This record gives sequence, C-alpha cells and structure tokens, in this order.
Amino acid sequence: MTCRSMKKRTYGLTMAAAFATVVVAGNAFAAGVKLLTTIDIPGEELKLFDIGVVDAAAGRYYIADRSNKGVDIIDTKTNKYVGRIEGFVGVVMKDGKPVGSASGPNGLALDEKNKELWIGDGDSTLKVVDLKSNPPKITQTIPTGGTKRADELAVDSKDGIVLAFNNADKPAFGVFVSTAPGHKILGKVEVPEATDGVEQSAFVEQTGLFYSSVPEWKDDNKQGGVAVFDPKSMKMLRLINIPGCQPTGLMQGPGTNMLVGCAAGQDGTKMDPATVVWDWKTEKVVNVVKEVGGMDEVWYDSGTNHYYTASRGQPGGPVLGVIDAKTNKWIENVPTAPGAHSERSGRSRS
Repeated sequence: MTCRSMKKRTYGLTMAAAFATVVVAGNAFAAGVKLLTTIDIPGEELKLFDIGVVDAAAGRYYIADRSNKGVDIIDTKTNKYVGRIEGFVGVVMKDGKPVGSASGPNGLALDEKNKELWIGDGDSTLKVVDLKSNPPKITQTIPTGGTKRADELAVDSKDGIVLAFNNADKPAFGVFVSTAPGHKILGKVEVPEATDGVEQSAFVEQTGLFYSSVPEWKDDNKQGGVAVFDPKSMKMLRLINIPGCQPTGLMQGPGTNMLVGCAAGQDGTKMDPATVVWDWKTEKVVNVVKEVGGMDEVWYDSGTNHYYTASRGQPGGPVLGVIDAKTNKWIENVPTAPGAHSERSGRSRS
C-alpha cells in the first residue's frame, strides 16, 4: 500500500527515530508507548518506505525500503538491522518527484506455513522470498499483468492463496496466486468502482474470505468501505459502506472484530478524525474512535491486546494511535514524524 490513498498521497521525510517508534510499539504495555531506541539503516537515507510485516516466530521485522531498493530486516529481540533483501525497483522519479505508482517495494505479506515473504513491486510484479535461506533471497518473480505497481496483499493460509492488488491501475484489480511451488496465478478480479484503489487487506480464517479497505467508491470518498472477496470463486461478493471513514487500513483483532483504519481527518478528506472497530460477523460498526484518524496502516498486537494506528495525517501532526481492543476505546496518541505510516504485521507474540 499504499502510502495512502493515491490521489492525496504525500511523501514525507522519515527519520530513523520515527521508524523505530513503530517497530518497538509491539513491546509497549499498559503504562504507555514510548520510544525505546533508534535503529541505524545503512545505505541511502531512509526517506521513502512502505509496508512492514513481523515474523513473530523468527523475531524478524521486514520493511519495504524504497530508498535502498530492498526489504530491510530488523531483529525484533535486539532492535538491530541485520540485513537487506535486494532486487527491487526502488524509487522511480519523474520531473524531480517520486512516482509512487511505479516505485517499489510496496506491500508485504507473510506466508507463515511455507516460510515465504510476498512483496509487491513497482514494475507490476510480485516477488517471493524464501525465508528459510540464509540470507533470505528472491526465488520467484510473478508478473501481475498490470502497467503500474503491485501493492497491498494478504495470505489465505487455509486454502494456500495470496490476493494481491494493483491499486494504481485503471481499473484497479487483484490477482489470486497459489502459495504452492510454482506460484501459479489462479485468477483475476477487477474492481472498477474502487476509483482510488484497494488498500490494506486481511484474510479471516473463520469465514474463509478476504476483506479489503476501499477508500472511495465511484469517485465518492463517503461511499468507501470494506470489500469482501471469495478466494474460491475469485469474485468480489459485496462492499459494506463505512460512512465518515474513507478506509485505508484493516487488521483482524480479537473475537469477531476488525480495526478499520480511516483517512478521515487528513487534509482533503473533509471528514473529522475517525478510526472504526468493525464486526466481520455482523458486518456492522461496533465503535467509532474519534480521537485519532488520518492513518494508513493499522495493527493488532495480541500481546498487549491493543490496536495501533500509523496516523501520519492526524490533525496537529503524525502520531501512533493506541486503542484498547477489549473496550474499543482510545488510550493515547504518541507523536512520530512526517511520513510515518507503516506498522503492518502478523499477530505479535510479545
């Protein structure tokens, strides 16, 4: 993903301190979130990056580092940089400005069963990384058939299927890819009504369905919502509108709840800040948290039973929002830095 919704996307400079704030957030307890350390990233200054994902079992955090054309590897136990997976497009420039729709790496998703990392790249390809290799390396490149970047993706470990979206193509589309050796493309779904692309996605094992945040529907950001996709029929089943949100992030939480991250509150949305707790079983809103919005990625940490939001568009300045997943109420906003928008992960085991 997205760095945020495509029409309103900005590229802020990001310092290592802001990056570290997101990385160590999963270690925070009820006493409050605080910066524990900063992490030095070698190579070019980390100005442009995208999604992150945690392999909790291995104690590794992976972050899409466009500035260095790779995926940086962080040891979550020592909070130290340990390496980089290379072979990505990097930052594509036009008229002196970065072109997000052509740059990469972008979205990341972890296939825990097969120990593989799936990554969307700027040349409309998916890269598959073997995490069993030392060091991890790209073992397959899969063209998605688009003209712009492959972006957000999620893994259906139950059926062995990855759903990856080309959110900048017109129309936006997703491809269903097998996680079995060879990684065959199984099908394609176009979403022409998703006029600002498709953002963070999640697979819910209990329903056997993919859920994806859709910022706007038919050019109307008030009609955005959560789209539901069936990996078996490889079709979109429905869109559930979530008013006052303009969805960007999505993460499964405890029970039947999901956190829907909203762009609401960010400049240009013409909405008040909001973050939505949504029930995937009833497909209804459980609670609207009004203290934080303007976010991109969101995350659930089962260790603390907290949700976290990477709210780079929060009025007053970028923050890491913290929400109690038991009460679905806001706890605090912790200042970060311009451009900080990434914190996606699997379930934390902290």
